[in-house]
Amino acid sequence: MLGNGTFSRGVYFLINGVYYAKKLFSISPGEGKMRALCLVFLLFLSGYSWAETQAVPLRLALSAVFLGERQDVVVRWRDYLESHLQRPVMFVQRKSYRELTDMLQQGELDAAWICSSPYVKHKSVQKLMAVGVWQGEPLYQSYLIVPATDTTTHSIADLRGKIFAYSDPESNSGYYVAQGELLNLGVDPKHFFSKTMFTYAHRKNVEAVAAGLVNGARVDGYIYDMLNTLYPALIAKTRVVQKSEKFGFPPIVARIDLPQAEFRQLSTVLLNMQNDAEGKALLAALGLDKFVAGNDHLFDGVAELVSKVDRAGGGVNVP
Repeated sequence: MLGNGTFSRGVYFLINGVYYAKKLFSISPGEGKMRALCLVFLLFLSGYSWAETQAVPLRLALSAVFLGERQDVVVRWRDYLESHLQRPVMFVQRKSYRELTDMLQQGELDAAWICSSPYVKHKSVQKLMAVGVWQGEPLYQSYLIVPATDTTTHSIADLRGKIFAYSDPESNSGYYVAQGELLNLGVDPKHFFSKTMFTYAHRKNVEAVAAGLVNGARVDGYIYDMLNTLYPALIAKTRVVQKSEKFGFPPIVARIDLPQAEFRQLSTVLLNMQNDAEGKALLAALGLDKFVAGNDHLFDGVAELVSKVDRAGGGVNVP
């Protein structure tokens, strides 16, 4: 059964179809009338298709994995996707990974560029769509950073009793990696640091370290290196102490019930960006080589780490 909105749009296209049929064929008995009626019918059907699918925006979310202040890139990417998908695209930004997961589950988003740990934690409501290739691999690392003036810290063990910044409670590079390190040291993460905080953005972690507000932080290496390109003076105030093992790059995922045709259309556009000039330029602006389909095995290391930390009841310090 057609809803009121659908019916109204159908009537609109039917009326316009009759008008243009008259203009084109000056409806008269015989062949001209039949041709006009066929045109009206086709316009009526195409009106439903356009109104019900093409005019509905694709809702794509960006999280801390993306540098929020790069709105010029967001606009260019939106225009690129709209051109290739032939439908409106709406970018959404939220503070936390938890918010994005909830929105995917509730059908308020169609796709999201998230972190690898929220993906492995909530695969029941997400479907892997694409993975970025950075520096030749669909992988990245977590960097342990300290102020540039700190020349004595060599590992997270040296930060006992200090102030530490995490990015997000579900961030692999900005939370789980540090928690796993502390568990490997045989210490309780809740009592290791004198104080901890969540900044909800990797750039804010870097800024807090650079300003000396915290003694250390774990950050996404991809974002850190992008910041080094964009804001070298900021990065110069920090020092990379250690890089983690490599993990599957933060993926673009779709809600689990996104229609297959829409999933295939968006994934095809993303996976072919490197094949045209504007797509290549956008990838360069994102610091990526290309997007690939990826697979769940890329995230085996993340899944093991998340399971270990969650089983141990990892968490922030209790003052």
